[in-house]
Amino acid sequence: MNKGVLKALFVAILVILLGVYFSNISMYLVFSLVIAAVLRPLTNRISNLYLLGQPVPRVVAILVSFGCVITVVTMLVFLFIPLFRTQFELLQELNVNYLYEQMQKPAGYIERILIKFNLIANEPGYLLQLIKSNLLNTLSGIDLQGFVNQFISTTSSLLISILAISFITFFLLLENGLLRRNLINFVPNPYFELSVATVHKIERLLSNYLIGLLVQMSSIFSLASIGLLLANIEYAMSIAVFAAVANLIPYAGPILGATFGILVGLATGNFSEANDIYFLVVKILGVFAVVQLCDNIFLQPMIFSKSVKAHPLEIFVVIFAGAKLAGVMGMIFAIPVYTIFRVSFKEFYKGYKDYRIFKIDKI
Repeated sequence: MNKGVLKALFVAILVILLGVYFSNISMYLVFSLVIAAVLRPLTNRISNLYLLGQPVPRVVAILVSFGCVITVVTMLVFLFIPLFRTQFELLQELNVNYLYEQMQKPAGYIERILIKFNLIANEPGYLLQLIKSNLLNTLSGIDLQGFVNQFISTTSSLLISILAISFITFFLLLENGLLRRNLINFVPNPYFELSVATVHKIERLLSNYLIGLLVQMSSIFSLASIGLLLANIEYAMSIAVFAAVANLIPYAGPILGATFGILVGLATGNFSEANDIYFLVVKILGVFAVVQLCDNIFLQPMIFSKSVKAHPLEIFVVIFAGAKLAGVMGMIFAIPVYTIFRVSFKEFYKGYKDYRIFKIDKI
């Protein structure tokens, strides 16, 4: 085999092993590459502007791009503040008797059905008493100190991750392709043009995929917020934001979004009878059913099939393989990673088949 091929394989294996060993740094780098890919067009456009006859410095353009991201994130956080404040006030007033009173009607209705069909042989009121005792045991078993410690630890880790990703993203935007050019310089001359074409194709497909995801999230947010507002659901915008972000998780995302919507609706609604609860659940499920139908028919085929040039069955298998390997994060990053390997294999196979660039060294 050609020495260049062996060298390329050795470098690839070494990079994969280092990436697995330093998994945290690899995750930071992956997130930074994605964010840099999203922000690069905006940064380039700003840096091409002229201010007082001088081009805008690239550092300023990067800071403005970061400012746009911070502004969007801040606006999304402010959408959830009223919801969290309401739930915090409810928790402050929370007691077992209040929960017991709220559950009396639906629990009594369920109990009567179970007794009617001889599914339980207990006297009326047994199910309510069981719920009350379980609530007492659950509330008494809550470890508030452990929860606070876990919250502080998670917040510290999240802050470190945000700082690391921001630092790496800043320099990826500042060098503007220098890292890619330096890596390509290591490619032997016979494979140089093929490598450049492969990298260009991967960047284009991933860019299309990221843009498609942004379109999908925006569409889901718009459809869900409009539907929930028409259904007169409280905190419709907050639920729609959560649903749009959760939809990044293939297949499980819509279920998480609908579940969150139902929980928020139950926690913030005022119900005079059990039928009101059922009607609320039906309204929320109806909205998310319409949203999911639009997503499956129009959005997903446009994003997954057209942007990454892959068959829907391929996408299905790849997503579940990613879930098997790395859980939720594997499902989210399955398609981009698969696109990289798929395009690389196809381009190099094309080079081998059509151009015969892989040659066996003659002794």
